[in-house]
Amino acid sequence: MEESAEVEIIADKPSLKNPVILTSFPGIGLVGTIATGYFITELQLESLGILDSKAIPPVATLFEGVVLPPIRIYESKELNFLLIHSDVPIIPQIAYEISRVIVDWAKEVNARRIFSLAGIATFEDKKRVFGAVTHKELLEEIKDHVEIFRTGTISGIAGSILNECVAVKFPGIALLGETSGFNPDPRASANLIGALNRILGWDIKVERLLQEAEFIEAQMQKLAEQAVQEVRKEEFPMYR
Repeated sequence: MEESAEVEIIADKPSLKNPVILTSFPGIGLVGTIATGYFITELQLESLGILDSKAIPPVATLFEGVVLPPIRIYESKELNFLLIHSDVPIIPQIAYEISRVIVDWAKEVNARRIFSLAGIATFEDKKRVFGAVTHKELLEEIKDHVEIFRTGTISGIAGSILNECVAVKFPGIALLGETSGFNPDPRASANLIGALNRILGWDIKVERLLQEAEFIEAQMQKLAEQAVQEVRKEEFPMYR
């Protein structure tokens, strides 16, 4: 990507003081995406703006007849957090540029932490939550609440956000919900929310998420398939 101006955050100034920022982009099991989507509706979050780029797949999400841009920014005044939620996967060519813009914005709004939320596929599927940090001292904040992800890789934009945090010395934490495969997994998302509750002292209920798990799985699978088709068109124009 040649020009950083191709990615920008267009948002109102948050009213929060030293918030945490939660980020999620579609990945394995859509674990982070389902969790933050649940926050938006369950907590009735206020919309702040969008993250925009010409390289984002041309997909508009519909909610009760209203068009929503694919990457949106919200705030929770009650729990003092900002949320960046994406309905579409991000192609590798712009992952680092989006990560840079997000971390720059985090510094601009005086955020104290970025949480990168995603899934991790294992053969055991015990529905654990794994955690990793950008600075060793942050382990104290999570070690009693999640399993430390000691060896391995975090791929995609979830990993590139953490790399950018390391580069500019900004505190970043990854929370990875364990899932058995690539199908949407709301139960893993509920466990991820449970980990955030423990780490941040929240009390966000997940009963509705679990009750509607099958419906959410079907809806998210459909959305993911549509988004992947658009990404393939961008990467392989011969398939248009």
